[in-house]
Amino acid sequence: MKDLDTRVRLKAFEFLEEKVAVHADALPREVLTAGFEFEGTRVRLLGPQGIFKPAILPEIPLSITTVPVVEGQPRPYDDEIGPDGLIRYRYRGKEPMHRDNVGLRLAMQRSVPLIYFYGLVPGRYIAVWPAFIVDDDPRGLFFSVEIGQKRDRLQNKESWGEHVVDPARAYLTVQTYRRLHQQSFRYRVIQAYRQCCAVCRLRYPPASRRRPYFA
Repeated sequence: MKDLDTRVRLKAFEFLEEKVAVHADALPREVLTAGFEFEGTRVRLLGPQGIFKPAILPEIPLSITTVPVVEGQPRPYDDEIGPDGLIRYRYRGKEPMHRDNVGLRLAMQRSVPLIYFYGLVPGRYIAVWPAFIVDDDPRGLFFSVEIGQKRDRLQNKESWGEHVVDPARAYLTVQTYRRLHQQSFRYRVIQAYRQCCAVCRLRYPPASRRRPYFA
């Protein structure tokens, strides 16, 4: 039987597949914070902090989040693409041994897949998985994250394997991250103009009804 951590992650990925089929690439925060039932325990996917580990998991976080843009307010953590083509995901605080940072370090060492939530607007998120921590920079206070991989390799723990970055996968991370930015901008523009074109006033369907980028 798969260990608890593996079973919870696979159930979380299955849950997200179901919710993406309903909400596409604009998952409501309340759906993610409500989570799913697992063997009598409620498992949330998102919490108040960017690095989130539900109580049921013993050591390693389930998800990491880049918070939505709020007009006139800077993001508390400025995650970005580094020169290596990977996401620089900032530490929780400035202490490398904070338990959240230790948890992500374990995810890197064990090649455990995470969920990456990217905020479109307050209350709406794109979910991208699998996301892998592939490097750790205690001096710069950030982890390097790779995204954009196929989901079919997540059906069992044995397929996760040792994760080594190559230029092709770094390219996928850059392309996926750019699409996240584009979708975030599109969603905010549609909200600002009440789902109408600013020039011709032609109405568009809500962004949440469009097909997701990630399959």
